[in-house]
Amino acid sequence: MSFAEVVDTYWLYFLVGQYPQGPLGGLALTIVLASLGLLLALPAGLALGLARLSPWAALRWPVTGLIHLVRAVPLLLVIFWVYFFLPSITGVKTSQFSTMLMALVVYDAVYLAEIVRAGVQGLPRVQVEGARSLGLSWLAAMRLVLLPQALRNMLPSLVSQFVATIKATSLGYIIGLSELAFVTTQVNTQVFIYPTQLYLILGLSYFVLCFSLTRVAFWLERRLAPVSGQHPKLPARQPA
Repeated sequence: MSFAEVVDTYWLYFLVGQYPQGPLGGLALTIVLASLGLLLALPAGLALGLARLSPWAALRWPVTGLIHLVRAVPLLLVIFWVYFFLPSITGVKTSQFSTMLMALVVYDAVYLAEIVRAGVQGLPRVQVEGARSLGLSWLAAMRLVLLPQALRNMLPSLVSQFVATIKATSLGYIIGLSELAFVTTQVNTQVFIYPTQLYLILGLSYFVLCFSLTRVAFWLERRLAPVSGQHPKLPARQPA
């Protein structure tokens, strides 16, 4: 079988796995898994980020410790925790997809928390002082004044985190999840004579997808960056 025949035979399997006759897989599963992981992690990341910034030490310290703990261990270890440790506690064995999704949510949530923290702390101090001078509580100042501005500035970092999540889905191979890397390995096992070409296609697929998103993040960063030397104009003082 020539390599052209291999591509003609397996290209649909590479894109969507066994779908619609079987479960979704391949490139489509990679994108779906990364998208769901990031979307589901957004509320948790926002809550953890706010807790990290909170003035209440009893809330801030445990959350800070949790964030540092999860960021200090490999994602592969988080996957093993979910896959082996969680069923031993709950008595319910999760599927490969559910396991990887939960691991990605935990992984993304702690990184999104740091993105939220950096976004809020990157705002001018006058924004905080102005909000508090209006008599707003800390939560109200965050909700009404600081977070709307910080979230806009965080968009490039969110896209970059999505890129990292896409690459992290390849670890689903360890637990038998039929994502892009696993499907490529299965095709290679079937034909067994074109490993270099197949894994070059795998690398090129990741490159095209991640590089495109990286350029989007770069474009957003330039688009949202304040123009140097420009400052908001204050209203003219009215004569007494």
